[in-house]
Amino acid sequence: MAFSVENLARSKAFRISPTDTNYFVMLFDHESDRIDNIFVIEIFRPGGATPPNEHAAAHEFFHVLHGEGVARCDGKTLPIRKGDSLLLHPGSEHVIENTGAGKLYCLTVMTPNEGFAELIRGGEPVEVEADDIAVLRGRDVADQR
Repeated sequence: MAFSVENLARSKAFRISPTDTNYFVMLFDHESDRIDNIFVIEIFRPGGATPPNEHAAAHEFFHVLHGEGVARCDGKTLPIRKGDSLLLHPGSEHVIENTGAGKLYCLTVMTPNEGFAELIRGGEPVEVEADDIAVLRGRDVADQR
């Protein structure tokens, strides 16, 4: 079954840890689509960031859909904003941080999955919020302010 935008309100979303400031809307993964990678929308609250992390064998791709932030990787810091893409190679320690006033939304793809989908699905379920759906459908919500 193909994913469609009308399914966003019913999509499952998770926060890996209760203290995390980012959460994931599951799009495609092995459990739902029998593929070897994972596609999610990663949503960062204002001031939110990933914990420092790296992947042994996986490439991780981020495409900024909305908002602004910084990407830190292997000692370098780059600003990111809507329309920017970032590809991280295996073994690159990285952090993505929301530096904007509203939420930061990224399409995140990891290939191969390397247990990421299972880590996300093993986290705490969260609601996909109305402002999230609006942004993901391409509606500007005044930068979430």
